[in-house]
Amino acid sequence: MGNKDIFDDEDSKHIQLEYDSLVNNLLRCNKPGDRELIEKAFLIANEAHWNMRRKSGEPYVIHPISVAKIVNREIGLGAKSIAVALLHDVVEDTDYSLEDVERDFDPKIALLIDGLTKISGTYNKDSSSSLQAENFRKMLLTLSDDVRVILIKIADRLHNMRTLNSMPERKKMKIAGETIYLYAPLANRLGLYAIKSELEDLSFKFRQPQIYEEIAIKLKHSEEKYISMINRFSEPIIEKLSMAGFRFEINGRPKSIFSIWNKMQTKNVPFEEVYDLLAVRIVFETSPGVSEKTQCWNIYSIITDTYLPKPDRLRDWVSRPKPNGYEALHVTVMGPDGKWVEVQIRSIRMDDIAERGYAAHWKYKGDESQENELDKWIKGIRQILENPLEDPIEFLDEFKMNLFSSEIIVFTPKGLLVSLPKGASALDFAYEIHTQIGNKAIGAKINYKLNPVNAILMSGDQVEIITSDIAKPEKEWLSFVRTSKAKESIKNALKIESKDSLQLGMEILEVRLNELGLTSNKEIIKKLIASYEVLNKEELYSSIAQGKIKLDNLKRLTKKSTPNNVIKYWELKLIGSKKEKKETTPAAQETIDKRVPFLLRENVENAGQSYEIAKCCNPIPGDEVLGYHSPEGTIIIHKPKCPAAIRIMSNEGNRIIAVKWAIHKLVSFLARISMSGIDRIGLVNDVTKIISAELQVNMNRIYITVQNGIFDGTIDLYVHHSKDLNNLILKISNIKGIESVKRVEDFTE
Repeated sequence: MGNKDIFDDEDSKHIQLEYDSLVNNLLRCNKPGDRELIEKAFLIANEAHWNMRRKSGEPYVIHPISVAKIVNREIGLGAKSIAVALLHDVVEDTDYSLEDVERDFDPKIALLIDGLTKISGTYNKDSSSSLQAENFRKMLLTLSDDVRVILIKIADRLHNMRTLNSMPERKKMKIAGETIYLYAPLANRLGLYAIKSELEDLSFKFRQPQIYEEIAIKLKHSEEKYISMINRFSEPIIEKLSMAGFRFEINGRPKSIFSIWNKMQTKNVPFEEVYDLLAVRIVFETSPGVSEKTQCWNIYSIITDTYLPKPDRLRDWVSRPKPNGYEALHVTVMGPDGKWVEVQIRSIRMDDIAERGYAAHWKYKGDESQENELDKWIKGIRQILENPLEDPIEFLDEFKMNLFSSEIIVFTPKGLLVSLPKGASALDFAYEIHTQIGNKAIGAKINYKLNPVNAILMSGDQVEIITSDIAKPEKEWLSFVRTSKAKESIKNALKIESKDSLQLGMEILEVRLNELGLTSNKEIIKKLIASYEVLNKEELYSSIAQGKIKLDNLKRLTKKSTPNNVIKYWELKLIGSKKEKKETTPAAQETIDKRVPFLLRENVENAGQSYEIAKCCNPIPGDEVLGYHSPEGTIIIHKPKCPAAIRIMSNEGNRIIAVKWAIHKLVSFLARISMSGIDRIGLVNDVTKIISAELQVNMNRIYITVQNGIFDGTIDLYVHHSKDLNNLILKISNIKGIESVKRVEDFTE
């Protein structure tokens, strides 16, 4: 919600300039009435948001105008979507209602805006406190009806990320975490590659500013060198492609900061050793009478005649496009300076789809197969959304899993292709074919060999499912299926079975009570729950149906008053339950002032609030950190890049708080370093001497292995600050024989 303030002439000029910039550079808005629709939407939005300002101080309406620009120029949507972008915040933030939108425009625009409007009020669902997750589900409900809702929401998020600096630190963390967890993968799944890369970089910038800045500076310092390298690399290719009659554009750039950092993490190498920092893109005009695919391979042939290719780095997304519609040939070759360079080969059509994703498919109606891949995925999302009772946080995890980027292709016995996520089981395949085949599956023939239903599939496998009429889904199946369709189908089948079981248990109890001349009521049920030590009536009925509760002593239990010790037992059962914890939470939450960072002191007991160091990422003083204020009142300290922290930011962003180290070398923190090098006599002694004698650091554990003269090892030690650890790493790296020494950030004690 914007802040109210009186606008002056400068504000009005600013608004008009931004709007003129939008309407003077419109794409795909040539139909009669398009410009009138945009003008009308702007006038209503401007009036509704009048005198409202963003946190940055600029007039609020600049935000919807900026979102409209992204929607049109960067995603390629038309006039109706521009109008929705201009109006997307009016229902949520002003007196202008959804009914007003429907009256002034049409039901379709009202439906799109409703999908973009957050749920108002408090979310009181017992099973979760995540209004954040429920808002996301509401938005996705419109996805299978109209993908434009998500495209506009991604544009909205992109502009928010571009202007995130003006937000408080806690909000930055919440929004940046949500972006990397959901919006960047979603943009990728919808083919918005350029936007996906920018969202990743911006999220990384706010979550880990120091590392982001370090990589950005290194790229900046090397900019001239990279431009020179790309020019030298491109010259012979330009000459040969021109001689072959190709009309093309070629440009080069370093990879995005986030993708460079990702490679540094996955390969465990420093910036200087990321081997394919540079990427060159060739975008060609198609020649009549020759297929795009043939022309791609002709260009590939010219490049590999010029430079030596890296055999394991050919990516052919021309023969089989990615599920988000992306098509290109990628090849990594050795450049003239001994540096690996990735070359991307695309036609103009392929480039348009790569940059603008799903929206660009509308321009290429003839290519139905690509659109069908995306349509199939979008329809699949509806299956995740069909269960309104599912916990929103659980739903978000399911949806996140469905944004898989790494896929395998398997075949039916008749040779039909089925796309599945990497790590999918034969049971996932069964449910992908048909729900009933999954429900009745008992085994699978994978490449003609018999396997259990939990067998993991590999790309290229041919799979035949074996079924039985007496088979039925089991709870254990949920532990090894990967696709949302399989999970939802199993859950639904288990719910139906559970419902039948509850009904049967209820009927058995009614019959037995009738035999005693009694009728079921709250008092009797309460006594039975306490006596049979179950948590609720559902568990009581289910246990009766399954024969776990025999009801042999029903007469005694219903006639005799419940003894005090049973009541005390029931009271004990409640203690520690979620309900009890939730009732004690508000008092704990009141002690936190979110306006200032929470100080992490040595004397935790006297600090006014307890905190814990998260075991998943083991931060130490000096590391960038954030706090998660748990429902129990404890503050759990995570690193911003920790996967658990990113998930919390996306699901429970309201519980994220800014924290700051206030440690003065009284408390030590456990850290781990790993080393490798060439073994020699006395090496371990030299290492431990530096740690214990020279730097006086206490060691907790040493583990060294030697194989063929090469050693690997880890040391757990106690340090006061990350500076101490960095100093230690520097000293050890200077020991003769040590090739590599680095901090292990994610470990369990």
